[in-house]
Amino acid sequence: MVVTKVRKRDGRIEPFEITKIATAVHKALDATKTKDGNTTQSLAEEVTAILNKRFENVIPSVENIQDIVEETLMRRHLTKAAKAYILYRQQRAQVREAKRIIGVPDELKLGVNAVAVLERRYLLKNEEGKVIETPSQLFRRVAKAIAQADKIYGDDPKKSEEIFYNLMANREFMPNTPTLMNAGTPLGQLSACFVLPVEDSLDGIFKTLWDAARIHQSGGGTGFSFSRLRPRGDMVRSTRGIASGPVTFMTIFDKETDVIKQGGKRRGANMGILRIDHPDIVEFITSKSKEGFLANFNISIAATDKFMHAVQQDKEYDLINPRTGQSVKRLRARDVWDIIITYAWRTGDPGVIFIDEINRLNPTRHTGEIESTNPCGEQPLQPYDSCNLGSINLAKMLKNKITRTEGASNTQAEKYEIWWEKLCTTVQHCVHFLDNVIDVNKYPIPEIEQITKANRRIGLGVMGFADMLLLLGIPYNSDAALKLGEKIMKFINDEAHRASSAIAERRGNFPNFEGSLWQKHGWKSMRNATSTTIAPTGTISIIAGCSSGIEPLFAVTFVRNVMEGTKLLEVNPVFEQIARTRNLYSPELMQQIARSGSVQKIDKIPADMRKLFVTALDIAPEFHVRMQAVFQNHTDNAVSKTINLPHDAAADDVRKAYELAYKLKCKGITIYRYGSKPEQVLYIGEIEIKKRPEASPFVTAEAEYAGGCLTALCPSPA
Repeated sequence: MVVTKVRKRDGRIEPFEITKIATAVHKALDATKTKDGNTTQSLAEEVTAILNKRFENVIPSVENIQDIVEETLMRRHLTKAAKAYILYRQQRAQVREAKRIIGVPDELKLGVNAVAVLERRYLLKNEEGKVIETPSQLFRRVAKAIAQADKIYGDDPKKSEEIFYNLMANREFMPNTPTLMNAGTPLGQLSACFVLPVEDSLDGIFKTLWDAARIHQSGGGTGFSFSRLRPRGDMVRSTRGIASGPVTFMTIFDKETDVIKQGGKRRGANMGILRIDHPDIVEFITSKSKEGFLANFNISIAATDKFMHAVQQDKEYDLINPRTGQSVKRLRARDVWDIIITYAWRTGDPGVIFIDEINRLNPTRHTGEIESTNPCGEQPLQPYDSCNLGSINLAKMLKNKITRTEGASNTQAEKYEIWWEKLCTTVQHCVHFLDNVIDVNKYPIPEIEQITKANRRIGLGVMGFADMLLLLGIPYNSDAALKLGEKIMKFINDEAHRASSAIAERRGNFPNFEGSLWQKHGWKSMRNATSTTIAPTGTISIIAGCSSGIEPLFAVTFVRNVMEGTKLLEVNPVFEQIARTRNLYSPELMQQIARSGSVQKIDKIPADMRKLFVTALDIAPEFHVRMQAVFQNHTDNAVSKTINLPHDAAADDVRKAYELAYKLKCKGITIYRYGSKPEQVLYIGEIEIKKRPEASPFVTAEAEYAGGCLTALCPSPA
């Protein structure tokens, strides 16, 4: 009798597939550089024949099959391959045990940390706090909820549900965190990014405070411009008192964020912005120098072209009282610029947004100006607007190839090329998904629903870019990487616009289309005012098992705090594969690398591998900025990217990065010098142990750190 079924470890019965045996055998042979020939297929057939004989009337288990694979490899004297296969089984057993401790059945074979993150923040729980859904059921819940928007337009949602589910289950695409958390639940708030107005009145300020509390409670992050508030010491006519100024009012918003935890599952986060020409600008720039002050805020300066030209020409510029519109003082622009640079170097704040560049490219500027962005800076929005985001995993947009990749190093035999057809189809499905979110979303306040549906902004971005480069053999800090980044983002941006236009032909243009830049540029149809954003993909890239956003690797190997009392050594999978292929891999070497996370000073690692496996702190600031710029060239909204600097970087390095960002027409920039804040989510062992002998000797990352910003204030809105 022929075996047709197999019993999985969780008891499920599935069809028996000989190809799975062949794949496992091939991996064992490949890992040990054993010549294959016809070994894979013949061994798979031999294993199947033994199964048919031993399990004539019984359904074999996965373990039964794996035991026979081991026996067959040994019988054929493929000792090294058998050992590799046994080690793989042991590793998988350890992973399953870790997941059992976490308490989440995982039929999708996600990483341990991914499962731990899902358990903490995403999977539904009952009143006793027990997880009541699996990762697969989570993706099914989200897919089903988002597909329901199709009914509004007379379409059958069942097809879309399957497409959306497969995008997530295959880790090819992930929507932003609130969508994963809340889709298909009574809360139903699915957007990550909001901007609220702050009017120059007590009623206006406290209405915004109330609105912010509602947003934070539902899982969103908020951005505010405090530029309309009268400066400290200005007259308050109604009470004949003295105004306290923007920074004082920011402390009230900071306290609200402390009190209300986002969706009960993550800390709140805010962006505070002040125009460079506000009279309180110096107080604002220096506000976060006091430890713990405005701890729930990122802050950025809204720098105008006029100010930047004054910096370049060493001229003075005017400070304008927003209440009167009159100049109250003049300052030397370079002096203020020096203060910005000094405090960014010292504390990581402030960042800079180039507000005129943002508004030049704002497609709905006929309805009002943009004043602020979301907490991580990638989503400029008008007051009361919101945006939902999602990211494509570029590492999944590759296919096997034999020939060399242009610009690639000699580190490995190149096996991949970009799968443009798949990327195109994926973009189309993702735009459909994100547009549907707007219709099924439950908005926290009416004003946000009105503006969001008038603009229908979405933000499709990418993650796994560093992984893609590694698989193609292209160093991150190379011209080839810059060219590829620009080519990929132009392709995604163009296809997203085409997809949005096609949806509009069936469902209608966004209501503010008349008078928009799209209409002025000759488009007849456009569903979404914006379609693309590059977000910091924190936890969703952990779930997808890929690198964050467009960030480089933060470490080649490191120790992860998976959960309390559990630490795991993580090794970049591409590095591990190449190291094993070249007989370099050993636990001792992986631990040596984990002391700094970098391979640059390890002589045992060949030069070509050191060239390919560069980390964030190995890369010159200029390359970080240039990478941000090539993606910004083809992104509707903005690009979140942290310009990570080593601890010994000089303030002049910050200056050069900020000025290059303006020159290259980035919409904003954030830098972070290692160690410039007392608390980080990543620590480098060889640095920390010099300061504190009790510190871990290894690079240590918190569970939800995926790359980019090193501070706890960087949420994972996407």
